[in-house]
Amino acid sequence: MLRTVRSPWMDDELAAVRDLARTYFTKEVAPHEERFIEQGHPDRELYARAGELGLNCMSIPEDYGGGGGTFASEIVLIEEQVRAGDHAMGFVVHAGIVAHYLLAYASDGQKKRWLPKLASGEWVGSIAMTEPGTGSDLQAIATRATKDGDDYVISGAKTFITNGALCDLVIIACKTGDAAGAAGISLVVAEVADDTPGFQRGRILHKIGNQGQDTAELFFDGLRVPQANLLGPAEGTGFVQLMRQLPQERLLTGALAVASMEVAVDLTVEDTKRREAFGKPLFAMQNTRFELAECATITRVGRTFLDDCIGKHLRGELDVPTAAMVKYWLTDRQGEVADRCLQLFGGYGYMAEYPISQIYTGARVMRILAGANEVMKDLIARSL
Repeated sequence: MLRTVRSPWMDDELAAVRDLARTYFTKEVAPHEERFIEQGHPDRELYARAGELGLNCMSIPEDYGGGGGTFASEIVLIEEQVRAGDHAMGFVVHAGIVAHYLLAYASDGQKKRWLPKLASGEWVGSIAMTEPGTGSDLQAIATRATKDGDDYVISGAKTFITNGALCDLVIIACKTGDAAGAAGISLVVAEVADDTPGFQRGRILHKIGNQGQDTAELFFDGLRVPQANLLGPAEGTGFVQLMRQLPQERLLTGALAVASMEVAVDLTVEDTKRREAFGKPLFAMQNTRFELAECATITRVGRTFLDDCIGKHLRGELDVPTAAMVKYWLTDRQGEVADRCLQLFGGYGYMAEYPISQIYTGARVMRILAGANEVMKDLIARSL
């Protein structure tokens, strides 16, 4: 295995979490990947199973149903998800993002209502930011929440929403009041079901990669949500809330990228040692060895950078520019390593049943989600 050095933030408790997560993904999730691809989403019961095992919301305090651990638990979980070859479960959004918006901005009563259901897996969480015409430009969203009595009436459309087809709780980024741009954005939490008036799930979107992962359109046409479900003390604070949470999301993206690179290199080393060309193992050829030496070095450097950023985040020191660096640089390198490793598989690498092909197609979206890499470079440049 490429990863032989223990990360400085790891401890024995996290090692036990890693073992439990590995067993969950390899035995209970990954074997059903083909069915998840056919239906466009994983089985929602697997979230409840994760809750039974204590794998949901591990970094949420025990008072709210979580595991009481640090955010490193969420990193370990998604690393093992990648290593098991699971491309379906939406834990990054469910536990790594949604639960932490609630922990950071919800009232104590809201936390006690919502977080235990996410932790148990009774509910699946989602966050709806992106709209058909906005992409990474969150200030341009058009979804609006209008006050009517004690409710907000929400109208608009969202797209590319992870966990959209399964979600029971969705944080909606919307415009409230008359302020323009960032000052008019609020986050409102909606509890939803298929028969909720004014709420409609659109298509489960067919992607070139991660096809078993639930990614959907959401439509709001007069969806009534209590004004008490506003996140934070006042309207107009949503953009600031998003900006404060996005570094953590970008760190998670970087963790996915590094784990994917490590798996790609391991798979390719194994394959090139097994497969022969011109009478000798492919690994014996100088070009193969040099390519893998470079990919392994890129991956090790990426791991070192990631571990440093995880340590900073655990100490509350990860700033916006550094989070942008980790997201942009690691996902760029992920695409490079996946491409070079696939090349060494030859024609087999282009076959859908080979894990390297899934790593390759899955890597492409990483330069887009959590803020396109071009936006990350702009954020970095502003700090110079």
